[in-house]
Amino acid sequence: MLRLRVKEVAQEKKISKHRLSLLAEISYYIISDICANPYKTISTYTLNRIAEALEVPVTALIEDVSREQAEAEQRQLKRKVTGGKASSS
Repeated sequence: MLRLRVKEVAQEKKISKHRLSLLAEISYYIISDICANPYKTISTYTLNRIAEALEVPVTALIEDVSREQAEAEQRQLKRKVTGGKASSS
């Protein structure tokens, strides 16, 4: 599965989400959502804008992870959103 590394790369370059949103000319809320959920589906246009703003190739913002790792991370993300409560699904 593909995982976005926007948060990690921005941190390495010491660029805040706010600054990245300004540089990429993308809503802060979209940048924040991508950072909070690295498995979020985004357009290639958005990915290109972010890569240009961070001055990295698009490939630096994407990593291939195993399905097991992705599912484990997504469960952790879901727990953060629900405040640690188990879902009833």
